[in-house]
Amino acid sequence: MDGSKLSEVIGATEGVLFDFDGPICDVFAGRPATGVARELAEVVAGHDPTLGGKAHGVDDPMEILRLSMQGGELVIRAIEEALTKAEVSAVKVAGPPIPGAVAALEAAHSSGRRVAVVSNNSTACVQAFLMLHGLRHLVHEVVGRAAYRPDLMKPEPHSLLLTAVQLRISPNHCTLIGDSVTDVEAARAAGAMSIGFANKQHKELALAEAGADVVVTDMARVAVALVGED
Repeated sequence: MDGSKLSEVIGATEGVLFDFDGPICDVFAGRPATGVARELAEVVAGHDPTLGGKAHGVDDPMEILRLSMQGGELVIRAIEEALTKAEVSAVKVAGPPIPGAVAALEAAHSSGRRVAVVSNNSTACVQAFLMLHGLRHLVHEVVGRAAYRPDLMKPEPHSLLLTAVQLRISPNHCTLIGDSVTDVEAARAAGAMSIGFANKQHKELALAEAGADVVVTDMARVAVALVGED
């Protein structure tokens, strides 16, 4: 990681936007995503057996939510509601925040910057985790996925642009910290900066190639940069 580049990005940042699943919480650590995906596939099948057949081959709950768009409004609503319930249940048994996440949230807040969590997970899920771990006071805004609109999830920039409006900060003065290529793509589309969090070895190159302004492998480095000691 280029420490000077991280400092440069942080120095230009007025709004610190944290993705949720990855940089803050391992959402399905205690309730495996594959099991949730199977449950959602059954819900899809109950509405549309043919589409349910496709869903049974998917092990990512978020991808089943995207797939639900092929089934129309009733299927989208059923999957959104079932997924939200599963996410809220999952974060209660997900364990503690990702190492370095609390320090990064505290550093962002104490630096005087505006802080938000911007996630493809539901707002209810994020709020439940933050409250459970006493972190809600560190976050000014929580923007989860738009209900019943999986088409607006990242990599679409919708949630980032909405967050910038709520924080009253221009998107180009915001930085999203995320662990997926879709986070980086959403930030680029919104005109924001991005810090790629490579929480798995293979992600470092992928995040860099997607256009992340800088890539880190430890959330604690973000915290250090935010307090001006990097």
